[in-house]
Amino acid sequence: MLNSVLRLRNSANYGHFCALLGFVAQSALDTRCGMWHCASVPISAPFDLTKCRRFFREPTTPRQRQYEALRAYFIDEVPSAEAARRFGYTPGAFRVLCHAFRRGELPELFATARPGPRGQPRKSRAHEQIVALRKRNYSVYDISEALKQQGTSLSPTAVREVLAEEGFAPLPRRLDEERPAGVGPTTEAVADVREFHLAPREFITRLGGLFLFVPDLVRVNADDLAVGAKLPGSRMIPASHALRASLALKLWSIERKSHVMALVADEGLALFSGRKVEPKKSFLSEYTSHYQSKRSRRDPSILTFLAQDADAHVFCYSNANIRKGEEADEVFRFVEFWKRHHGKPPQELVFDSTLTTYEGLDRLDAAGIHFLTLRRRSPSLIAEMALLPASAWRTVPLEVSSRKHRTPRVFEQKVRLRTRTYRQFFIKDLGHDEPTILIANDANATPKQLITRYAGRRLIENALCDAVRFFHIDALSSSVALKADFDMALLVLASGLYRIMARRMRGYDEAQARQIFRDLIDMSADVAITPAEIRVRFHRRAHLPVVLASGLFDKPVPVPWWEGRSLRLVE
Repeated sequence: MLNSVLRLRNSANYGHFCALLGFVAQSALDTRCGMWHCASVPISAPFDLTKCRRFFREPTTPRQRQYEALRAYFIDEVPSAEAARRFGYTPGAFRVLCHAFRRGELPELFATARPGPRGQPRKSRAHEQIVALRKRNYSVYDISEALKQQGTSLSPTAVREVLAEEGFAPLPRRLDEERPAGVGPTTEAVADVREFHLAPREFITRLGGLFLFVPDLVRVNADDLAVGAKLPGSRMIPASHALRASLALKLWSIERKSHVMALVADEGLALFSGRKVEPKKSFLSEYTSHYQSKRSRRDPSILTFLAQDADAHVFCYSNANIRKGEEADEVFRFVEFWKRHHGKPPQELVFDSTLTTYEGLDRLDAAGIHFLTLRRRSPSLIAEMALLPASAWRTVPLEVSSRKHRTPRVFEQKVRLRTRTYRQFFIKDLGHDEPTILIANDANATPKQLITRYAGRRLIENALCDAVRFFHIDALSSSVALKADFDMALLVLASGLYRIMARRMRGYDEAQARQIFRDLIDMSADVAITPAEIRVRFHRRAHLPVVLASGLFDKPVPVPWWEGRSLRLVE
């Protein structure tokens, strides 16, 4: 379109009329006022004229070069030799090019747009069927699923487009009985312990390995634990049943409470806890902590104290109800707990540098409790170690075959932290980039014995790793402290049951919980309920002989929450 304007001024009304290219304005002219051309807008040029001419004179692509050379020869009548020289051809190659052009053997010099098909074949083929299904009150999702079952995969969006073209409005919200018959959710029974009954029947459970824990659970008297801990409960789900329901999920390594919905219909899971059905995730969400993602999240955290028995390798104490500022005194609460259950204080405590303060170390030393702890590497201590001569260090061989670094170099000295003096060890070549600093108050133990006991701290770290990977203690979060504390108590109970199970199974004394679960616990079973007892027979698998040799089979164990009936594991 030519951007020029022709203005006509009429003497009668001075009206302005615009005439564009291809439009003829018929109007009476006033010759006295005249007619003038007022303005013209030039064609914009983002490149200068030199670059524009170079585009035609110096083609850059092969197709454009062929076109310009042939045009110069046939249209501009440039001699063949000159056209060849101008566009970079040899005379012979240019004659071959002209010969191929005359015979129509050259490929197309200009790309021709080939638009794709206007229609959509799958949508067109299913058009009539979509309309017919909508007349039967099918939604877009029902229509998409029906077409998929017939071999025509069409998304709900495509179905919605077809219906919109035909003028169909969206369906109003429908009741379940108004929808087409199909697979949908089922209504499970309510988890009410008052409806629990042991009518004679047989069934298969996916969680058969849980029944291996029943004898030990009866022995520790879980019902008294629930009462002693003052756990909340109701007439439908008493505290003891809630404890067993939550413990079952912990023993089966259920990471999120929502994952229990895939197991609520399993009769074996409900029988383990002594109910008709397993509580749903809504109850578990109110009773325990909720899941927290391990990545890309920053949420308020809790202070948790965990203690492990060095001989039994089990968690024996936990407390997640610690307020900020109270963490330094939690070790003394643990000492009181140990005294109540063993009648004497612990012989030795091995802990990290952040567990308590220097004043706390003095209190432990005054109580006659030996301890072994790390000390932070302050800049002054690092500078002190750097100034020590090589002759001040002595090598201490460690008789631990499983360690890679068994010849650390040690420097020992006395240090006074607050009011008491302790033994301080600078240790190099222990597997760390920086030297390790140990503080101990055992005056009779040799450096070799102390370092060996400290090296055993890795067993605690392995147990924590197992608690993270199998029991998921790093994925707990709740604004109610009781929930997090309850989950930590479940960790202590579940890890203890797994340790008892490990000692009973040959070859699994030092195995971690996830390996025991994978090899021995994760198996299905046939359950038969009779008037006298409940028999459980495990399905065959590779590690079943280890379970059969555990001494648990053919020994009836009365279970209090099974109306006095006994559990019998049979081969």
